[in-house]
Amino acid sequence: MNPEQRQTSWWVWVPTGVGVILAPLHALARFATPDGKEDLESGAVQWWAEPAARALRSLLDWSDADTVYRAYGKVWPVLLAVTALSALQVSRSRRAGRLERWGWRLTLPGLALMVLGLFGFFWIGLDVAYIAAGMPGYLLTVVGSVLLGVAFLRDGYRPWLVPALLLGWLPLDLALSAVLSAGAGTLPMMAAWALANSTARRGESRRSIPPGALPSSRQSA
Repeated sequence: MNPEQRQTSWWVWVPTGVGVILAPLHALARFATPDGKEDLESGAVQWWAEPAARALRSLLDWSDADTVYRAYGKVWPVLLAVTALSALQVSRSRRAGRLERWGWRLTLPGLALMVLGLFGFFWIGLDVAYIAAGMPGYLLTVVGSVLLGVAFLRDGYRPWLVPALLLGWLPLDLALSAVLSAGAGTLPMMAAWALANSTARRGESRRSIPPGALPSSRQSA
């Protein structure tokens, strides 16, 4: 990949990178809210959350708990929107079969609904937005990701980590959400589409060299 292509593809990794930093911080902010305090009863949460909250106190006590939680939460719909754009670009680079087409038909609208639901919840303050749009979008995206993961494996997709992350997203989501927050559960899916987008761009780079563009051995001799 040449320098120009690196400059145009680095952004696909932004959601994953920012999400890795944001996930524990947002989780700590939630644990300070009335609804999130009961999560601290879990031993798996206590062992990291209590020392982390003391170390990051200045990032958590600059306002009341609910304000801090919603402020950090506003980043998630932005990261998810970038991920949705990355997935859309991947879909346009594929020659999809029937199963994969159904996967895209569920995944892309699902991601859009998740963005709308999280935007309404964190930016507008409409709690019902997460139930009305976010949850249905999540279910659509999970089912669509499974279909895409199966379709990619059948097609011999490389790198294999992409379909593996799509197929394993639901159990990884449940595990990460139990220890951190719901936003952390989206990280495997974000990483899958970032990796798929980067792979698609490298493929476009190879296909962009027309036959005969390189000098033959006879010409170079």
